[in-house]
Amino acid sequence: MKKRFALTLALLLAVAMLAACGKTTYKPVAIDETVDKCPVCNMAVADDQFAVEIILKNKKALKFDDLGDLFVWRAENGTKDIGEQFVRDYNTKEWVRLADATYVYDKSIQTPMAFNVISFKEKKDAEAFVAKEGKGRIMTAQELDSHEWASNEDMMKAMMAEHADQMKDMESDGMDAESK
Repeated sequence: MKKRFALTLALLLAVAMLAACGKTTYKPVAIDETVDKCPVCNMAVADDQFAVEIILKNKKALKFDDLGDLFVWRAENGTKDIGEQFVRDYNTKEWVRLADATYVYDKSIQTPMAFNVISFKEKKDAEAFVAKEGKGRIMTAQELDSHEWASNEDMMKAMMAEHADQMKDMESDGMDAESK
C-alpha cells in the first residue's frame, strides 16, 4: 500500500514538473531610481504607485514612469515580444498583472506624464477611489486598449511650470548658502 502511494505521488510530481517546464513565468523587476529611465520619455522612473513594466519574452525589463508611456511604447513596437506587463496598485504599490488590475481615468488625476490613469489590484478599491473623489471612470484592462492615450497638455504645462519654480527655488537656496 505504501509503495503504491509513493509511486502515485512520484508520478504526479513528474507530471507536474513536465507541465511546468513548458510554461515561462515572468516577474516584475525592482525599480532602481538611480538608473532606470522610461524608454518613451527618458525620464527617471520613480519607485512609486505610477511605475509600470513590460517584461519581454527575452526577460528584458522595460520600466515606465506612467501607464500611458507603456501604451505609447506598445503602439510603436507592437506586442509580439511582450511576455507580461505589470502595473502598481495605487494604494499599496504592489505589483499586479496589467490584465488583472482595474483602472480609473479622469483628466484631473495627476500622473507623471499626465495620462491620468491609475491602477488598482481590486475593483472595490477603484470604486472606493471614485466614490471618495466624486469623479473618475472605472476601466478594465481590455478597455485600455481602445482608450485614447493622449497626455493632458494643460496638466503637463502646469507640472513643468511647477518644476521650473522648484528648480529656481533650489538654485536661489544654493546661492544664498554660498554667499554666507
